Parts: sequence; C-alpha cells; structure tokens
Amino acid sequence: MDKNRFNKQIGSVTAATLISRILGYIRDMLIAYMFGAHFIADAFYAAYRIPNLFRRLFGEGSVSASFVPVFTEYNEIKSRDETQKLLSVTFTMLLIIVTVITGLGMIFSEQITRLIATGFATTPEKMNLAISLTRIMFPYFLFVSLAALMLGVLNSLRRFFLPALASSLLNVSEILFILIFAGMLVNPVNQVKWLAVSVVVGGFGQYIVQQIAVIKQGFRFRLKWDLSHPGLRKIFFLIIPVMVGFSVDQINELVNQIFASFLEHGSIAVLYYSNRIMQFPLALFGLSVTTVALPLMSANVANNQIDKMKETLNFSLRMICFMLIPSTVGLVILGLPIIQVLFEHGKFGADASLKTYYTLSAYSLGLAAYGMSKIFASAFYSFKETKVPVRTAVICLLLNVALNFLLVKRFEVAGLAMSASISSWANAILLGYFLHKRIGKIGARQVIETFVKVLLASVIMGITVFLLLQVNYPYRALLLLVPLAAGILVYFLMCMLLKIEEYKSILRITSV
Repeated sequence: MDKNRFNKQIGSVTAATLISRILGYIRDMLIAYMFGAHFIADAFYAAYRIPNLFRRLFGEGSVSASFVPVFTEYNEIKSRDETQKLLSVTFTMLLIIVTVITGLGMIFSEQITRLIATGFATTPEKMNLAISLTRIMFPYFLFVSLAALMLGVLNSLRRFFLPALASSLLNVSEILFILIFAGMLVNPVNQVKWLAVSVVVGGFGQYIVQQIAVIKQGFRFRLKWDLSHPGLRKIFFLIIPVMVGFSVDQINELVNQIFASFLEHGSIAVLYYSNRIMQFPLALFGLSVTTVALPLMSANVANNQIDKMKETLNFSLRMICFMLIPSTVGLVILGLPIIQVLFEHGKFGADASLKTYYTLSAYSLGLAAYGMSKIFASAFYSFKETKVPVRTAVICLLLNVALNFLLVKRFEVAGLAMSASISSWANAILLGYFLHKRIGKIGARQVIETFVKVLLASVIMGITVFLLLQVNYPYRALLLLVPLAAGILVYFLMCMLLKIEEYKSILRITSV
C-alpha cells in the first residue's frame, strides 16, 4: 500500500469536502435566518429528506457501493471495450429506473409525505406545504442518482477531487437563490417553494459537471439495453442488499424524523441542524477515508492481494480513530458556541440553540462508530459480499426504533440522536466481528492501541478547550476561534508525546 498516495487522495477529498461543507453552512445559516425553527423550516427539511432518502437508497449509497467494486474489477483486469460496455448498460438501466421512481414519487407525493411526516397531520398547513415541496424536489433524486454513477466511475479511476467538489453546486444554487431572488418574494411560502426549485437545479449541476469529467476520461454514454450482461447482473446482485446495509444511517434518520414530527414545532429543524454540524467532521475526515479506501480495497481483492487489502483496512480504521475521536470531544465541548455563531441570527433564538446543542452532543457520540461502520461495510463490498451488512443493518434499525421509544419521552429530540449513536456503535461492533471471522486478523491490537492513545490526547485537548471557554472574550467569534485553535495545537502536541504515528499522515494531508 502506497501510504503517501493514499494520504494525498484523502487530502484531495478533504479539501473538496471542506469547500462544499463551508458553502453548506452558509446556505443553512441563510435558511435559518429566513425561517428559524418555524413550521416552514420543518416542512422544507421534511420534504427534502424524502428525495434525499431515495438518493441514499437507490442512488449515491447503493450505486457507489455496488458499482465501484464491479467497475474497478473490469477496469483492472478486462479490456477497455468491455469496461465501456458495462458503463453503457449500467447508465441505461439506472436512467430508466430512476426516471420511473421520480415520476411515481411526484404522483404519490401526498401519500409518501403523510407516511414520512405523520405528525404533521395535526397541522394541515404544515402538511400541505410539505407535500407541495416534496413534489417540487423529487426530480432532484433523478439527477443526483445519475451523478452518483459518474462519481463511481471517477472514483474507480482514482479521480476524487471533482466528485467531492460537485456536491457544492447544490449549496451554490440555494445560496444564489436566497441572496438574489428570495427578497423579491414577500410571502415566505413562495420563498420556500422557489428554494425547493433551486435544489433541483443544484442536483442537475452535480450530474452534468461529473458527466463531462467522465467523457474527458475517454468514456462515452450510449443507451444500450442488455439485461444479460454479466457485470450488470453482478451489480444487481449487490445493489438491493446494499440499499439496506449501506444506508442504515439514512433509514435511522428517517425513523428519527417520524418520531420528531410528533414533538413540538421546530424539532425536525433542530434535528437537521445538529446532524449537519455532526456531519462536518464525518464528511471531512471519515467519509473521505471511505471514499478513497473502497476502490483501493476493491482493486486489491480483484488482483487477489488480500494482505494489501487488510493493510488498507487497518490504516483506514486508525485514521478514522485519529480524526473522529477528537472531533467528538470538540463538538461536545464547543457545540454551543458553534451553533450560536452559525445559526443564532434572525428567527433562530437562544432556546433553539440550546436544543440543537443537546441534540448535537448526543449525535457526536456516534461519530467514530459511524466512520468505522462505513469502512467495515466497504471491506465487505470489496469482496462483493452483502449478507453481513444487511443483517447488521436490520438488527441496528430495530435497535434504533426500540431506543427511540425509550429515550424520546425523557430527552425529547436529543433522545433520537442518542438512539442513532448507540445504534451506530452496535453496527460497527457487529461488522468488525463478522469481518474478522471472514478474513482473519486485521490488526485489531494496533487499532485499539491507536484508539486508546487518541482518546487520552483528546481528553487533554478537551480540558484545555473547556478552560479557555471560561475566559471573557470581546467578540463572540473569539469564544469559538481561540479555544478551537488551542485545542488543535494541544492535540497534535499530545500526539507527538504519545508517539501516535497517524499524526504524520495528517501533516502530509494538510500539505497537499
């Protein structure tokens, strides 16, 4: 395994993801300023969740996890013509499937929305708005599903920066609408409907820029119908179970949204904003590692290099620990000032900030587990094996539902986040156990050693940050920036003292 190349690829994904996430937070701040934790925000995020869930189930999650191992295998050991044919038949089939689903989704938007946001039934105005927004945004699913196929091709070819950056076009589209056109619309309902249109425009942008990039790699897109194609049959064999196994987090979020719809106004918005903040380090570090690791492990397996595959897996797990454990500590301690700086403007008040912080803290406890789950699942997918991820997904989904009933009564919306974190840890532990049985030793002792050292360094970092939060600063932004900068410095100093090897890899990544 070439660690330098691996680190550079992670660095390219991280850089692109950072740009996308910063734009995403600007978008969220603008939406929070416009609608606060109002029922209009609830309706928008509930409606957005529906095509986004379909995207995870049928598009980005399942297409990437099932297509990348097969396409990588063809690209590694078969001819260019055979690889081109696989792309053509896959594109044709995906286009047909997602077009049909999009059409049905728009026709049955009312039924789908009433199922997903059951609690809105007591507020007809909120329910009707959510139904309208769902119908408007459903074509977003079509475009991002096709974009997911382009992403899979580019990642298989070890092109990571543009696919990671392309998602920022969604944020750019919404930001431009809010800054340029929203002020022309006085009625908030009209504002949010046109905001939904900008979501579809952003989805189209994600798709088209990546398709152009694939064409530049020498591939062409021709409609070709061939259900008997062996590569396509492999993808079909993988894709249905992958929908469940790779998208367990989205299913859990959907369940949480259903529960949140029965709570007080603003609960869905609080759940969304807290999840968005938690997703920042997860996408920046955890999913960046997974994005690079999947095609590399798939290539290792295709060439029967199992020892190299284990090396990639072990290094990926250690990097997840190194980056996400301190992120957890940081979000728990700095969560409130982060929320205040990002969202506490306009109609988003102090009470909403506090509720979002409690929910964020609960979500953050599952950060490392979520990242590990993705790596373990990707390892199974590199072998084109899906049974274990499906079984663990179903078990953890049931666990999440049971915990929701237990925790939501006492902790309200934060209880839903607690359920998700506990379920994520259960998923990671089960996947790790079954993967060990499948391929043998994966260097667990080395991973545990990194985990313990990183946890110690993170605790010392957390104490430092907590003490600095007690200082009176002339500007609210300094309350966030000073402790954050000091925390990062202390963490890296502790890594040097504890001889945690992974910090050298981060230095290489940040120098890309």
